[in-house]
Amino acid sequence: MGVGTSNLDGLSVEQVLHQIAEYLQSRNMTVQDAFQFLDQDMSGRISLQEFLRGVRCCLGDAYAPTVNDHTLVRNFWAAVYSGTSAVLVMADRYLITKDTVAEGAVVPEMVKMKLERNAALAEEKQKAAAVRKVERAGRRHELKMRTLKYEKEYASHTRKLVALRRQAKAAGNFFVEPEAKLLFVVRIVGIIKLSPKPRKVLQLLRLKQLHNGVFLKVNKPILNMLKLVQPYVTYGYPTLKTVRELVYKRGFGKVNKQRIPLSDNEIIASNLGEKDINGIEDLIHEIYTVGPSFKQASNFLWPFKLSAPKGGFEKKRHGFCEQRGGAWGNREDLINELVSRMN
Repeated sequence: MGVGTSNLDGLSVEQVLHQIAEYLQSRNMTVQDAFQFLDQDMSGRISLQEFLRGVRCCLGDAYAPTVNDHTLVRNFWAAVYSGTSAVLVMADRYLITKDTVAEGAVVPEMVKMKLERNAALAEEKQKAAAVRKVERAGRRHELKMRTLKYEKEYASHTRKLVALRRQAKAAGNFFVEPEAKLLFVVRIVGIIKLSPKPRKVLQLLRLKQLHNGVFLKVNKPILNMLKLVQPYVTYGYPTLKTVRELVYKRGFGKVNKQRIPLSDNEIIASNLGEKDINGIEDLIHEIYTVGPSFKQASNFLWPFKLSAPKGGFEKKRHGFCEQRGGAWGNREDLINELVSRMN
């Protein structure tokens, strides 16, 4: 016997479902009402006999008393799980809200007031949702335009540097690269045998755990602090690619002292909107260019929790600039290779 067939006087299971749905709809029954209608002993469960009694009541004369009840139940639920069209129609007909009133029914005054209130609230909610949708579309378009502007700015800066290098080479001069404005600092040691002064400086730099990383502005106070903790950190000058990969992959924001993933631009806009930072590309631009709101943007970012580098560190006891080579200290542009192994 197929899924869509039954022995109810030649009726298919789909026709049976249609008749059940018609019966329930004609009485304005919701799903809860239908359950109470079938659960006649109020036990909270529908037994086989209660289910068949309800089917008989719904079908009326179409029900054949000689049919095998187990066959009916098996085919009924097989049709439900197979997702036949009658089940979908039945589900659509069940979408009757509590606010629906049968035609010709006497409605109490309090119920009328409740229906009017619910209708007004629903209309107000729908209008607010439409306004939010328009605002969100405008905000997304604005962020897209900003992103394109930033890309042009980055490309223009790169072309300018290339032109200056070529000009210096053609004239037989040396080109002095512009001084870096941004540092990325990674802590490479734990807390064992750490004296109080470096421990305090690491706390001030927000490097409280092994393999934590933060963005810092290049200035005299920061460089003096790095001198105090140099054997415990490694740092360098990150590229745009490094900044973008860190923020996109391991970026978390500090919201109400909680570590929240940057899964939506709304999180950034609600915390940094007053600084005109409304999206993740705005945040990346502010960090990379060390803009006027760099302090707020950097503090908003939770310290990056990096993994141990693939292949390990060189020698943590020695400095990177030593002749034998090591791990701690200033790596300049080579920090990008280390971060790519830790990200």
